[in-house]
Amino acid sequence: MSETALLILALIIAIGVVAIIVLLLRPRAPVADPAAEQRIAELKGHVQALQQTVYQRLDAVTANFGQTMQTSTKNTTDHLQQLHSRLAVIDSAQKNITDLATQVNSLQNVLANKQSRGAFGQAQLEAIISDALPKGAYQFQYTLSNKTRPDCAILMPESGPLVIDAKFPLEAMTAWRNTTTDDERKQAAQRVKQDLLKHVADIADKYLIPGETLDMALMFIPSESIYADLHESFDDVVQRAHRARVMIVSPTLMVMAIQVIRQIRKDAKMREAADQIRNEVGHMMKDVGLLGERVRKLQNHLGQTNTDIDAILTSTGRIEKRGTRIEQLDFDVATSKTAEIIPTPMTRKIGTGE
Repeated sequence: MSETALLILALIIAIGVVAIIVLLLRPRAPVADPAAEQRIAELKGHVQALQQTVYQRLDAVTANFGQTMQTSTKNTTDHLQQLHSRLAVIDSAQKNITDLATQVNSLQNVLANKQSRGAFGQAQLEAIISDALPKGAYQFQYTLSNKTRPDCAILMPESGPLVIDAKFPLEAMTAWRNTTTDDERKQAAQRVKQDLLKHVADIADKYLIPGETLDMALMFIPSESIYADLHESFDDVVQRAHRARVMIVSPTLMVMAIQVIRQIRKDAKMREAADQIRNEVGHMMKDVGLLGERVRKLQNHLGQTNTDIDAILTSTGRIEKRGTRIEQLDFDVATSKTAEIIPTPMTRKIGTGE
């Protein structure tokens, strides 16, 4: 039983008790029956006890009701705060959705114009290529010998440039997607095929020049969904484009193709570096041979020098030995009895000027 029901029941009991008390206290004709008076006195005691009990219950119910109201108020306040926070998040999300819708409308306005749509596809192509390839490896609006200018030409090593042209068949694909009947879908599909084949023919006729460009070109479709629809529903057009040496690529495939081209250029540079290293090694071997010849000549000169030095040392040794023998000679006449002085013949006197 809820607190509200208990409160209502208590009020009803209190009203009944009050009514009984009023009836009992209503003045009556004096009764001389002592037993009745005793019962009345006992009844009054019971009524007072019941009244006290009712008051206590009412106080308890009031206290519980107040506490319940406080708890309910706190819970309601918390829920309102949470609801306010969620409403703030919803308002922010709604604002973002509104901004996104505005951007989508702006994008639709841009894509509705054929020239703006072409500029959008070309800008996406330029962003992909400029992010993946170094400067000098590509050129936008490259001019061929027949005076045509594709959107981009990637300069390939040891061959002609790879031509890339951006096409965005949005109108035909949108009309094909929005068809409701089989006849409309058939007509829209025919229009898509005509537009695509015209783009393929233009690229093949204008940008595939024998001896100047690569024998294949890329047609860039700046939309993954359109590319998926083409491969799913217009595979015959894709095959005819392949036979015409025009590869249809999406942004993802364009990134992969650029990575492959980047690796090809890297391999070509490594081959060029290998040739340069081979040439430098050849020159270095010639220098090493010349150095060896000069070392051998120096060795011969050093050998001759060593021979001369040995001869000089031999003569020096002989001179030292003769000097030693001279130092060991004794020239004292008094002690040498066998020494004889041989006079030097003098034929004339030596003048002071000689």
